[in-house]
Amino acid sequence: MAGGRVTLRGVDPHHLRAVTDVLQDLGCGIAGDGDLLSVEMDGRPRPVEVVTRPYPGFPTDMQAQIMAVCALADGTSFMTDTIYPDRFTHIAELNRLGADIRLDGNKATIFGRGRLKGAPVMATDLRASAALVLAGVAAEGTTLVNRVYHIDRGYQRIEERLTALGANIRREKS
Repeated sequence: MAGGRVTLRGVDPHHLRAVTDVLQDLGCGIAGDGDLLSVEMDGRPRPVEVVTRPYPGFPTDMQAQIMAVCALADGTSFMTDTIYPDRFTHIAELNRLGADIRLDGNKATIFGRGRLKGAPVMATDLRASAALVLAGVAAEGTTLVNRVYHIDRGYQRIEERLTALGANIRREKS
């Protein structure tokens, strides 16, 4: 979301095909070599249309994170969740950061903006918290994500890993 390049080790790129296809549609460069997968992004994301499906389709568990990226896209994106049609609690929180996302049933329309602005937000589950942290990293100013205990269930030491990638992030005691 902030641009740059990251390489993941110990990955089978074939298992991530639906995700890497969407990342490419967003404008990311993807390169795989054995168990390495590199993702590179320069500039604003392109708008996409994503529909969640059972594996090997696009995973509902990535819906919130990709929606956060789409909030910065150069155009209008669409996200339809056919697996968990009520899993959209992150929309109100992304909108607090300046996103323009509207929900109609199980389909979200994301009107891309050039930037997000820091604000206090509240994580409601694991996926929403990851999306809010990513959006907060990309936002101008300070974003405070409350209830981060959700994120600890699935992302070990996320602040350390994102700092290693160049993010300005820290965990504060509550």
